[in-house]
Amino acid sequence: MSKRYHESDIPEAAAALKRGELVAFPTETVYGLGADATNVTAVGKVYAAKGRPSDNPLIVTVADADMVGQYATITPLAAKLMQAFWPGPLTIILNILPGRLSMKVTGGLQTAAFRNPDNALTRKLIATAGVPIVGPSANTSGKPSPTTADHVLHDLDGKIAGVLDDGPTQVGVESAIIDLTVTPPAILRPGAIGPDELEPLIGHVDTAAHHVGQNEAPKAPGMKYKHYAPAAQVVVVDDPAQFSAAVAWAKQTGQVFGLLATDAILAQYPTIPSYSLGKNVQSAAHALFAGLRWFDLHPDVTLVLAQAFSKTELSAAYMNRLLKSAGDMHFQG
Repeated sequence: MSKRYHESDIPEAAAALKRGELVAFPTETVYGLGADATNVTAVGKVYAAKGRPSDNPLIVTVADADMVGQYATITPLAAKLMQAFWPGPLTIILNILPGRLSMKVTGGLQTAAFRNPDNALTRKLIATAGVPIVGPSANTSGKPSPTTADHVLHDLDGKIAGVLDDGPTQVGVESAIIDLTVTPPAILRPGAIGPDELEPLIGHVDTAAHHVGQNEAPKAPGMKYKHYAPAAQVVVVDDPAQFSAAVAWAKQTGQVFGLLATDAILAQYPTIPSYSLGKNVQSAAHALFAGLRWFDLHPDVTLVLAQAFSKTELSAAYMNRLLKSAGDMHFQG
């Protein structure tokens, strides 16, 4: 069985990382799966434990900005963003220094994504280990990302040395990813930090959706493969006014179905299996992954009607993850 580490166990967890073992860790967004980013064998174990495609690059998680400079070129724009948003939910893609990181980490590219999480225990773990750690979400590849240590153990118990438990995460959707190796800089994955915060510091930011071809290596996680999906098929309901029609349609399918929506919608359907997204997009972004996982604990539910949101930066992050979990399937009312 995998061990549940606490703050007093950080030296033990760091020693496990140095031995090439896997240790899951908390961030302010989701739990990550850590391995010594300088140890090719350990990095290979991450792909094996998650069942992750080998061309899906891994985020390199660091204790501070100084650690990045050992492995990549910190440009003036990168330095501005690190000073403004680190530690925090922003991942920055940079050109790596020759020979400093394995192509297993970068997905075969000469770039790598770096993250400095806003979690004191994890920064202490990395500093104690003395090496950066890869940090994909600590779940089976394609499944909803974990927002508690229990979620991690549900997927990976027995496959990893342990998980550093710091309770539930605060944000609930992963960090925004910005690519600083292109002009203009491009957001490859939306998150809690968006163009409104970035552009005053670095100028225009490309926010167009970036699609990756079947034979092309993605520069950031989550760009190429279906993600965040429970066993049930998720169907996105784009307008709250459509829920009545969507529920009627779901009943006609003969499947056991559930609802993933805000309290105002769920109050109308008290007998249908459901998971609450709270009252607004902020609570919904925090609850999304936990909700998707909840339906995996109810395997009789084979169809999930999920509420969409629009018009805010945080809803862009929420919708990015929701649409990937649904395979872009919408209710056609």
